[in-house]
Amino acid sequence: MAERDNRRSRRDDRDETPEFADRLVAINRVSKTVKGGKRFGFAALVVVGDQRGRVGFGKGKAKEVPEAIRKATESAKRNMMRVPLRDGRTLHHDIEGRHGAGKVVMRTAPAGTGIIAGGPMRAVFEMLGVQDVVAKSIGSQNPYNMIRATLDALGKEASPRQVAARRGKKVADILKKPEAAEAPAAEAAEA
Repeated sequence: MAERDNRRSRRDDRDETPEFADRLVAINRVSKTVKGGKRFGFAALVVVGDQRGRVGFGKGKAKEVPEAIRKATESAKRNMMRVPLRDGRTLHHDIEGRHGAGKVVMRTAPAGTGIIAGGPMRAVFEMLGVQDVVAKSIGSQNPYNMIRATLDALGKEASPRQVAARRGKKVADILKKPEAAEAPAAEAAEA
């Protein structure tokens, strides 16, 4: 009995501690034609994030809009991913992502630029906590494809720490400017 209560309290802690913000991206009314007429249902697309580097999306279908949104939000919380951010405000490097006919291009931006992105991509960046980014959607305007392409690109994002660990080097070696390494070599060749 005590073990079950302990498990329940851990689950409650896990649900309550991370405070997530959510953004409704799209609602679609779908109809099913039956013998007596039409039955309407609703499909919702929601993006959820902690605004500190974690984001996820989910979709839900139900007969009523609030129920569809609730299902989509729960699905999004189950499918979260962590994205490394530079200074907690922008991306580390430029990236591209694809899903189906949707293609997105994202670029880092200096402080004060803001989020220059359209529709569903903007929702993903706001929930992720990105403050400065320039993004362009090329191809499909379908919000499902745009969000999946955006998350595909964000999945390719790598911080200098991750790259250094993968290559067995120090972070300073990865971040070293190429001009700084070439200058002493040029001076030595002249002497």
